[in-house]
Amino acid sequence: MIETPSLVDQYCHGVLRTELGLGTFEAQLSRSEGPPASGTTFFDTQTGFAVRRWCPPLLGLEPHAPPARYLARRRELGVLESGRRLLRGSGITTYLVDTGLPGDLTGPAELASAGAAEAREIVRLELLAEQVADTSGTVESFLANLAEAVHGAAANAVAFTSVAGVRHGLALAPEPPGPGEVRGAAGRWLAARRVGGELSDPVLLRHLLWIAVASGLPLQLHAGLGAPEARVDRTDPVLLTDFVRATAGLGTDLVLLHAYPYHRHAAHLAGVFPHVYADCGAALVRTGARAATILAEILELAPFGKILFSSGARGLPELHVVGARLFREALARVLGTWVAQDAWSLSDAQRVAGLIAAGNARRVYGLG
Repeated sequence: MIETPSLVDQYCHGVLRTELGLGTFEAQLSRSEGPPASGTTFFDTQTGFAVRRWCPPLLGLEPHAPPARYLARRRELGVLESGRRLLRGSGITTYLVDTGLPGDLTGPAELASAGAAEAREIVRLELLAEQVADTSGTVESFLANLAEAVHGAAANAVAFTSVAGVRHGLALAPEPPGPGEVRGAAGRWLAARRVGGELSDPVLLRHLLWIAVASGLPLQLHAGLGAPEARVDRTDPVLLTDFVRATAGLGTDLVLLHAYPYHRHAAHLAGVFPHVYADCGAALVRTGARAATILAEILELAPFGKILFSSGARGLPELHVVGARLFREALARVLGTWVAQDAWSLSDAQRVAGLIAAGNARRVYGLG
C-alpha cells in the first residue's frame, strides 16, 4: 500500500463563506461561463461524480449519495461545520493559497483554522498591479509603487502567481521590456482604465513577470485550460519555452499550473529545465476516474522530484477533498501497479510518493 500521510496543496483558493443552493453549488463544480444546458447538470461530470463518491461519507452519508440528499445534509450541518468536516477529512496538512480571486472566500488563516492545517499566501501579480493602479495618480508613482508592492509582498508570501497566459497568451516576448516601453504601456493603460479594471497589456504583464523573477520567490504560471477564458491556441506551456530559457540560472523556480490537456508538455519542460516544475493537481480533478492515466503520463516525462500535488480547489471545500482523494487513489494505483510488476521496489515507490505529495513542495517553497 502506497501511503501519503502528509499533503502539501501547493495551489488552491479559499472556500465560500455562504450557504449554497443547488444552482450556485453546481456553478462551482465547473469552470463553465454559464449554467448547464437545459435538462443537464454539472453533477454529470467526472468532478461531480468524484464529489458524490468521496464527500458524502465525511458528512455522515453513504458514498454516491444523490445530489439533492447531499446538499440537504450540507445545509443541515451548516456551512461552517460542513466545511470543517470536509477540509479536515481531506488529509491536506498545508495549504498554499492564491488570494487573488474575487468573491467572499476565506483567506489563508481561516482555511488553516477550518482544516486544522497550516496555510501560506500566494500573491497574484495582476491583482497586486491593479490595486496599485487604483491608488496611483501618475505613471511614475504607479511604477514606483508597483516595484515597492512586489518587494513588500515577497517578504511574507511563499510565491507569486500570474495569469498572463490566460489574459494574453503564453507567447510573450521573453526579454524584459525596456523602461521607455514600460512607461508608455503604463500611460496608455492608466489613461484608458477605470478603477478595478483588469490588466491585460502584454508589456506590463512581462514587466510584472520580470519583477517577480527578480524577487527570487517561486513563480507560478497558469497554463492549459484552468479558466473559462483560457483558449486552446494560447495556453500551451510549450509557448513558454523562450521565457523559460531566459530565466534559467537566475535562481527563480517556475511552476506550471493547470497544464491539462497539455500536461505532457509541462512535464517535458520540467524534465528539460532544472528550474521548471509541473503541477499535477487540476488535471486529476478534471479527469476523475481517469486520473491514474493522466498521472502516469506525467510520470513518463517529468523527473519525480519535479512534480507537485495541488487540488486547484476554489469555492467548495468539496474540491479540496476530491483533489486530495483522486491524487492519493491515482498515485497508489500507478505506483502500486509498478511495484506489483516488480518494476519498482516498494521502498522506492513510497519515497517517490512522499516527494510528489509534500517533499517537493516543501523544498521549492522553503517550507521546512
